[in-house]
Amino acid sequence: MKTTLNIEGLDCAACAAELEEELGKISGINSASVSFVAQKIFLEYETDEALLKAKDVANHFEEVRVLEDTENLPQKTTLNIEGLDCAACAAELEEELGKIDGIISASVSFVMQKIALEYENEAALKKAVDTANRFEEVRVLSDGSEKEEAAETDEKIESGGKVVLKLEGLHCAACAAELEAQIAKIRGIRQVSVDFVGQKISLEAENKAAYEKAVKTANHFEKVRVLNGDEAGKFVPQGKGNAFTENKKQVISILVSCVFFALGIVFAKWIPGNAARILSYVCYAIAYLSVGYPVLVSTVKNVAKGRVFDENFLMTIASVGAVILGDYAEGVAVMLLYQIGEWLQAVAVGSSRRSVTDLMALKSESANLIKETEKDGKKTEEIVSVVPEKLKAGDIVLVRAGEKVPCDGVLIGASASLDTKSLTGEAEYRSVSEGEEILSGCINAGEVFRMRITKEYKDSAVKRILDLMENSTAQKAQSEKFITKFSRYYTPIVCISALAVAFLLPLIDVFKGLSYTTNLARWMSAALNFLVISCPCALIISVPLTYFSGLGACAREGVLVKGSTYLDALAKAETIALDKTGTLTKGDFSVTKVHANQPFTKEDVLAFAAAAEKNSTHPLARAFAAADSAADKKKTISAEEIAGNGIKATLESADGKTYEVLCGKAAFLENNGIKTEPIESTNTLTYVSVNGEYAGCVEIGDTLRETAKSAIADLKATGVKKAVMLTGDSAGRAESVAAQAGLDDWKAGLLPDEKLAEANELKKQGGLIYVGDGINDAPVMATADCAVSMGKLGAAAAVEASDLVLVSDDLSALAKGRRLAKKTQKIV
Repeated sequence: MKTTLNIEGLDCAACAAELEEELGKISGINSASVSFVAQKIFLEYETDEALLKAKDVANHFEEVRVLEDTENLPQKTTLNIEGLDCAACAAELEEELGKIDGIISASVSFVMQKIALEYENEAALKKAVDTANRFEEVRVLSDGSEKEEAAETDEKIESGGKVVLKLEGLHCAACAAELEAQIAKIRGIRQVSVDFVGQKISLEAENKAAYEKAVKTANHFEKVRVLNGDEAGKFVPQGKGNAFTENKKQVISILVSCVFFALGIVFAKWIPGNAARILSYVCYAIAYLSVGYPVLVSTVKNVAKGRVFDENFLMTIASVGAVILGDYAEGVAVMLLYQIGEWLQAVAVGSSRRSVTDLMALKSESANLIKETEKDGKKTEEIVSVVPEKLKAGDIVLVRAGEKVPCDGVLIGASASLDTKSLTGEAEYRSVSEGEEILSGCINAGEVFRMRITKEYKDSAVKRILDLMENSTAQKAQSEKFITKFSRYYTPIVCISALAVAFLLPLIDVFKGLSYTTNLARWMSAALNFLVISCPCALIISVPLTYFSGLGACAREGVLVKGSTYLDALAKAETIALDKTGTLTKGDFSVTKVHANQPFTKEDVLAFAAAAEKNSTHPLARAFAAADSAADKKKTISAEEIAGNGIKATLESADGKTYEVLCGKAAFLENNGIKTEPIESTNTLTYVSVNGEYAGCVEIGDTLRETAKSAIADLKATGVKKAVMLTGDSAGRAESVAAQAGLDDWKAGLLPDEKLAEANELKKQGGLIYVGDGINDAPVMATADCAVSMGKLGAAAAVEASDLVLVSDDLSALAKGRRLAKKTQKIV
């Protein structure tokens, strides 16, 4: 049996390894794996007694505690909303949500019209949704997750099989999740999946009655309609809007107001007579109501709810006050200019939003799945258009010229040319050969090719990018948090100050010997002007919008930042530490030399090393397999990888002989009582022993990235004062790579805990950026101010552990990201 235990209190990777070892000793536990990054224990056990013992061992291990009630674990979700029409309202809503019991954190994005929540239980989530729905004109659309589709054919309806329903009117991914939940509750529905992008429902029903009830539920859900027959083939593409079409109603009201405002001025200033004066009042009234009606309505509603201090209140008081003082034109002008400002703000927000949502076009809308069919004894191929979510590992797809790669896979055929700009931010073409990896989101820049899918859409590079961009606005920088908090006090202070200007400053006239009311109208007018220029929304939206634009700009350069907090950290840090393998070097290892100790031959050393290393997940292991194709001739009886040291394996040869093999650092062998011979080399050295006897050493070579030196120089040009390499490799190799890359310092032969200690020291020197693989360096990444994972989006753990992800293998992208981060910070 298998299970996963959620834990808390595991504060170091070394402790995880120790706990894993203790759990492995328990009778009845077949395997145990402890993840420090995910704070989880993965167990395979034989009896319930063994599971209970494992929980007991974990609960008594240092500060670790097993979390039994998984439903009360912190959960995260993103709610899509509509009707949130100002940044000040977003700040107020965020504060209200934060007060709810069970809500751990709440982040409201006015720009993206989303609420990012971390909550303890479903009751807290429900209360948060209710709170948002009752807040002004806001409406929660629902949980914004995308669902996987599993489509089949209509013929299976009668037999209770899977069927796909084509929809229209499903306007958001959030609604898709809500509709899916409603259908899942129907008796007889075994499985259901609603796809917002494909506008489809895939469901598996026990009988036709359940199917028909699902169709009825869908047809009664908001504006959704299930299409039948020819209707299912319709597709209406969504075009890009502009400043006018996206805010059509507001633009029309502004234009109408401008026309009548101009007419009012003409009648009032240049046409004499009472009739003209009355016409001017009518024109002013129409002009005012055209732009002011929504503001007046919002003010009344907010005051009734006890929310007085907002921009609507300020504009209402200022404009109505001007009218009371007899300055009709000024009253209209206040409201008109305010609405023009709101429109310009909406244009700016829309532009920033599009700069990021354009990145969402990475996803291919369809894939050409190749299916083999047999007819009259002959096998033929059929190309079926499906959504990427339907593809499974092993499927063969056809990618035509100009089409996007739907999911990650490998090339079938001689070669292909790919445009990788959408992923890396660089306008470049990459040639791939048969068997090489192709990432989703790339565009076929050459002839048609075939590829084999290796990862489903949910695990693909594109999906990870979309998820990162979706969640990036939830992590707010200190500047954003300050502005949000400051806005709660800013508006009341402005109102009180305006009252002081209107009613206290006239006392100056009294001291001069004048009457209190002599210049009262002038002071009141000044107070109204003060209210207008102190409108808080521009202040509140400025900082989030700047960060939002910065995040989008970084993404276009191939630097995915998980939030504005990390954008600040990237800009401020003065020290950068880098791992060697796969960061400064390419990570394409090869065996360059083999040393043998008598009576072993070089072939023996390489064969034993390759047979042991095939059980390792370390990048170096691939070099052994490539150098010795006979590695599989020795059967592995047992293998244990010791983090930061090497691997211990028990092997069995074809003739039945067993061998105890150690591969790793010289210190690893010597700690096991095996004396090695020192070898001077700048390559990575792997020492090998067989049955307690030193057998020899294998040299593994790696090459420096072409852009490493220029990237370090670029980073220093952006203000990085010190660049250091932290590696577990030999001192000779570390010194050589550091000299080639132009680093200021290097530390070699470091174990994970030693690397963490070095990182903590560097952090004291003015903020630390750490660039690594995100898996072996998890403890260092956790302590760094800004953790960066290097390389293509192939390793899920790398994306999870880091704060920034460099989509390409080019370290110079980090320098571009830092420049954008510093520019963003300067604007803020």
